Amino acid sequence: MGIIPHFLAIPFPVLGHINPLTQFSNLLTKHGCKVTFLHTEFSHKRAQISAKDGDSKDHNNINYVTLPDGLDHEDDRSDLVKVLLSMKSKMPSLLPKLIEDINALDPENKISCILATFNMSWALQIGHQMGIKCAVMFPFSATGLVSALFSPKLIHDGILDSDGNPTKSQEIQLAPNIPMMNPKDFLWRSLGKDFFKFMMQEMKDIELLAEWWLCNTAYDLEPGAVSISPRLLPIGPLMEPDNNKSSSFWKEDTTCLEWLDQQQPQSVVYVSFGSLAVMESNQFKELALALDLIDKPFLWVVRPGNNGEKNNEFPDEFHGNKGKIVSWVPQKKILNHPSISCFVSHCGWNSTIEGISGGVPFLCWPFFVDQVMNTTYICDAWKVGMEFDRDENGFISKEEIMKRVDQLLGDEGIRERSLKLKEATMKNLSEDGQSSKNIEKFVNWSSK
Repeated sequence: MGIIPHFLAIPFPVLGHINPLTQFSNLLTKHGCKVTFLHTEFSHKRAQISAKDGDSKDHNNINYVTLPDGLDHEDDRSDLVKVLLSMKSKMPSLLPKLIEDINALDPENKISCILATFNMSWALQIGHQMGIKCAVMFPFSATGLVSALFSPKLIHDGILDSDGNPTKSQEIQLAPNIPMMNPKDFLWRSLGKDFFKFMMQEMKDIELLAEWWLCNTAYDLEPGAVSISPRLLPIGPLMEPDNNKSSSFWKEDTTCLEWLDQQQPQSVVYVSFGSLAVMESNQFKELALALDLIDKPFLWVVRPGNNGEKNNEFPDEFHGNKGKIVSWVPQKKILNHPSISCFVSHCGWNSTIEGISGGVPFLCWPFFVDQVMNTTYICDAWKVGMEFDRDENGFISKEEIMKRVDQLLGDEGIRERSLKLKEATMKNLSEDGQSSKNIEKFVNWSSK
C-alpha cells in the first residue's frame, strides 16, 4: 500500500454539487482515505443551521474547513454567475495558506489530491502550482460534459455562434450512441453568454489540469458519452444514504416516511423540483389544483421560496387532504419506498440518478441548465418517463397534469423498463461492477 490519500474536496456551493461530492467523499473514507471538505462560510453556516436539530456529530470522518466566497451576507446568492465570479476573484489568494495550515496539522498526511467540482478549476490551478494531484467531479451527466467539451468544435462547424447560441433550429448527435438533441437545450443556454465564455475556459483548464473526470453516472446509462475519453470515469450511481446532515440546506422532514408506510403500494405521486427551480405563482397554483383533482395520494416537496416572492401561496380552493406537503425530504429513501408510484421531477441530474436507482417512472418538468437534456434521455433513450405538454406560453394546465399522471400510471411498459434500468444501473456498484472498479482505480492512483 502506498501513502494514505488525503483529498481536499471543493464543491461549487449549490446542493447539486455539494451532495454528490459529499457522497463520494464518504465513499473515499470507506476506502481508507482522508477527506477535508471545503465549504464557503455562507454554505457551511446554512448547513449547520439545517443540521442543528439533528445528529450533526457524525460526518463520516470528513473534516470541514471554510473560506469566504467574497460576497456580502445580504448579496443574492441565487445569481450563480455572480457567486462564481466572486469566488474566482476572492478564493485563489486564500487557498494556498489554507492548504499549508491543513498540512501543518498532520505533516505525515498532507493533502495529496484536490478534487473539485465543475466551475472550480481555479482550485486545480492552485493544486498544480503546489505540486498536488488534481481531479474534477462533474455534477451533471456525462452527456452534459461531452456537450461542454465539444463546444469549440460546434462553433467551428457553424452549429453554434461564439456566444453558444444555435445558428439554426436542428437536431444533432454529439457522438455515436448519444441521442439526437437540439443545441437550444444545451446546459449553458439558460445561463447566458458570460457563462458560456466562462465554461469554454473552464473546460480548457480541466483538460490541462485534471487527470480524472469523475461522473455520477454508469456505463449502462450513457455508453456513448462515457466512451468519449479514457479520463472520464463513471462512478455512479452514488447511493450513500441521506444521513449526512451537513449536505443539506434545509431540515429534512422524516415524518413523510411514516406517512408513506400507511399508503398502498405504488399509489403515491411524489413531486419535487430540487433545490434551485422557482415556479411562477400561477403555475404553482395550477399544480396545487391538479394534485387535488388527481385521485391519488401525493407527497409534495415545497421548499422555502419554491415560487419566489409569493412564498408558496396556495389557491383558496386547494384542500390538499389526500396528500402531504413538506419542506425538504431524505429523497433517496422516498424514491426507494414501495408506496411511490411516480416522480414528478425537474430532472436535475442528481434527482434523475436517484429516481433511476429507485426504479421509479418519471413525469418530466424541466426548468433550465441540463434538465431538458436529461429529459431527452428519460423519455427518448431510456423510455422510463413522459414529459408534460405546455401551451404557447410554457404553461402546464391542471388537465394536462391529470392526463399525464393517468397515462403514466396506466403504462406497464414504462414501469417494467424502470425496474430493468434500475437493475442494470445498480449492477455497477457490485464488487466486480464497472463503477466499483473505477473507484478502486481512482483510489489506487491517488495513493501512489
